[in-house]
Amino acid sequence: MTAKHLIIQAHDIETHDLKSLHAIARANAIEKIDGLFSHQAFRLTEVDAATVDNVKSYCEKAALDFAFVDAHQKFSDFKLVASDMDSTLITIECIDEMADYAGKKAEVAAVTEAAMRGEIDWPTSLRQRVAALAGLPESTLERVYGERLQLTPGAENLMQVAKKHNITLLLVSGGFTFFTEKLKARLGFDFAFSNTLEAIDGKLTGRVLGALCDERAKAQHVRDIAARLNLNQSQIIAIGDGANDLPMMAEAGLSVAYRAKPIVRAQASVAFNHVGLDGLLGLFA
Repeated sequence: MTAKHLIIQAHDIETHDLKSLHAIARANAIEKIDGLFSHQAFRLTEVDAATVDNVKSYCEKAALDFAFVDAHQKFSDFKLVASDMDSTLITIECIDEMADYAGKKAEVAAVTEAAMRGEIDWPTSLRQRVAALAGLPESTLERVYGERLQLTPGAENLMQVAKKHNITLLLVSGGFTFFTEKLKARLGFDFAFSNTLEAIDGKLTGRVLGALCDERAKAQHVRDIAARLNLNQSQIIAIGDGANDLPMMAEAGLSVAYRAKPIVRAQASVAFNHVGLDGLLGLFA
């Protein structure tokens, strides 16, 4: 059986929590992980993986992120990182912020939230939300990018390290090409797929052009890129936050729920609720 380590991450980790987790997980030793990120990270070595439920319960109460990882696995073992965009790579839902310029943020955001929880059919929800944008100046896209879009903490660090290891980066989003193309260029993604908003005479029509990049399309893009690179599932990482990311995440050997809805956290390999996206690097440091 492969030896397991337990990785504990947060912005502030108390010594007594580490000692408690050392006992709960029946760990051999506690090691500090240095140098890759702004948060704190510790490795509890050679733990008993059967203690996962007790570890999870403790970490939830102590506001700590945790993950059981194979002792000898390295970040460079992975060859593809596929990431969602809205509320994952970036801190906002672009469509909600666009709707704010039309005075409709509350109603659109409510639909977005329900869709991310898996309570509404996603393609239907997207068309409903895009329809609310009809009549907005196309320049609203640039305003959202310039005034409101921010990268998720740790995103840039994660992408830079992935590039150093020659890991292919795939951005796959139910959002819009205006934003994914800018982020592709900014962060060095190799591929980006999303939806294209229709605009006529400088105004949004409230429609999307072409086939939707929905949950099935997201998963298909991951399969297509993996096939092109001749990768197996164990070499793929997929990161998301909403129910429409679950099929994509199922294609990956390591699925990461980032600030995710409960339905996603329950099915992911790892959940980051407290640290940034570069918490992924801490798992294999």
